[in-house]
Amino acid sequence: MNSVQRPALSGLLLASAGAIAFSGKAIIIKLSYVYGVDAVTVIMYRMLFALPFFIAMGLWAERQAIARENPLTRRDVIDIVGLGFVGYYLSSYLDFLGLQYITASLERLILYLNPTLVMLLGWVLYKKPIRPIRILAMGVSYCGVLLVFAHELTLSGANVALGGGLILASAISYAVYLLYSGELVQRIGSLRLVGWATSVACLCCIAQFLLLRPLSAAAVPVEVLWLGVLNAVACTVAPVLMVMMAIERIGAALTAQTGMIGPMSTIALGVLLLDEPLNVWIGAGTLLVVSGVFIVSKYGSK
Repeated sequence: MNSVQRPALSGLLLASAGAIAFSGKAIIIKLSYVYGVDAVTVIMYRMLFALPFFIAMGLWAERQAIARENPLTRRDVIDIVGLGFVGYYLSSYLDFLGLQYITASLERLILYLNPTLVMLLGWVLYKKPIRPIRILAMGVSYCGVLLVFAHELTLSGANVALGGGLILASAISYAVYLLYSGELVQRIGSLRLVGWATSVACLCCIAQFLLLRPLSAAAVPVEVLWLGVLNAVACTVAPVLMVMMAIERIGAALTAQTGMIGPMSTIALGVLLLDEPLNVWIGAGTLLVVSGVFIVSKYGSK
């Protein structure tokens, strides 16, 4: 293997590992709910254990050349706090709430619509034109989600509508973050933004718990604590780093396309660990969603 192939292979492996690790988040959340804890408590422990890593990431980024040449302004700090609140805290909390009502498979499919939501928001807010082929691709993706959603609705009733709505709101919240973070990323750097914005989200989740729950609610089964550690390290911090390293090696477009294994890995883990159903409806829906998002990503810059 020559020196050109090595970075490409390592980039693909990192992108794949990041997608699989991140997709495990929903599985761990569902496993935590088995022990009778609520979303506020579960997300608090996830962010509490992740906070030291993200603070360290931010501090390390501040020591790099780009940070020394571009110190954070008051406007930058306000933007980081706002993006951290909307893009990480709000989207994560809505995601955790929604997972109380729907399967991990449907959750991952809805969240995977994110590139189409960014495109729609760009059209609504900035009047950016959308090519016909991308409109067709979006239609294919949304048909896939509706197929799985309708199937779950017949099995589980109105709670699926509530859960699906919460997950969709989570996806929209994160799409807003992606839409408004582009300029800030160019100015201060991606690692710096992720480190500090996610730290803001962690603090918001911890504050939320302290405001809404008595301290006695922190006494949870030890299994929940270990699941929180696993969620923080393996499904939150590690995927962020792996995806960023993959982008450095193979670029954002190929990294995004490799990440399409995420929905499939969530479905596989859901079947193996949560006894979630695997049927033709889920298979067909997943194929439609992934196909549509692939086309949207492929023609994203054309």
